Amino acid sequence: MIQQERNLGEQAIDKVVEIAIASQLDESESLSVTVQTQPIQLAQGEVDSVTIEGEGLVMNQDLRVTELQIEVKDISVNPLSAMFGKIELNGPALGTARAVLTESDINRAFNSEYIGDKLRELKVNRDGQTVTIDVKTVECKLLSSGQIALDAEVLVRETASTEKIYFTAKPQIDAGGWAISLQDVEYPENKEFSPELTAALADKAGEVLNLRNFEIEGMSLRIQKLDVEAGLLTLQAEAKVEQFPS
Repeated sequence: MIQQERNLGEQAIDKVVEIAIASQLDESESLSVTVQTQPIQLAQGEVDSVTIEGEGLVMNQDLRVTELQIEVKDISVNPLSAMFGKIELNGPALGTARAVLTESDINRAFNSEYIGDKLRELKVNRDGQTVTIDVKTVECKLLSSGQIALDAEVLVRETASTEKIYFTAKPQIDAGGWAISLQDVEYPENKEFSPELTAALADKAGEVLNLRNFEIEGMSLRIQKLDVEAGLLTLQAEAKVEQFPS
C-alpha cells in the first residue's frame, strides 16, 4: 500500500513537471521526468532527486539538442505544494547536466531565423575601413581532432562581392563557464582571411554553441567540460535550479 502510494505520488509530480517543460518546447521526440521521493519525505519537504531526460528537443528559437539530461539531488520543497503535485523550491538546488549536439543540430541553428538575424549586417573593420557583412551560408563540421571547422560564404555589401571562408578552431569554455569561444584559428588551405571577418564569424559560432541557449525556465547551466569528436559535441555542466517550471 505504501509502495503504491509512493508510486502514485511520484508519478503525479513527474507528469506535472513534464507537461510544464514540454510547454516551453516547440518539439520533442521524447521527454521524461522522474521524481524520487517517499510520502514521509514529501511531507517533510524533501525530495531525493529529479531527473529530466529528453531527446530531439527543439527550443523556441528553433535550436535543437539531440540529448539533454538534467539531474538535481537533495531538494528542499514546500511540502504543501508538493502534496498537490507541484515542486516549489525553498531555495536553489544544484545538479548536473549533459547535452549532446550533432553537426545537424548546429547547422540547423546556423540556418534558423533567430541565428540568421545575428549573421546579417555585421560591421567589420577591414583595411582601416568599416564594411557591412551578411553571412549567406555556414556549414559546421565537428572533427575527430577536437576542432570545429566552419565553411562560410559571406557577402560584402559595399563591394557586392561574395567571399568564401574556411577555417578550423578549438572550442574553449569561456567567461567562467557561461560561454564558449573559438580559439587557435587555423587556415588549412594556407589562405588567411581577414582576421576581423574570421573573428566576427567565430564570435557568432560561439553564440550558437552556447549551452545557455538550451536552458529551461528557472534553470541555469554553467559549462564545466566540453568534448568534440567526429560529428558530436558533448557538454557537461552544473545545473542551478531556482524553480521548476510551472
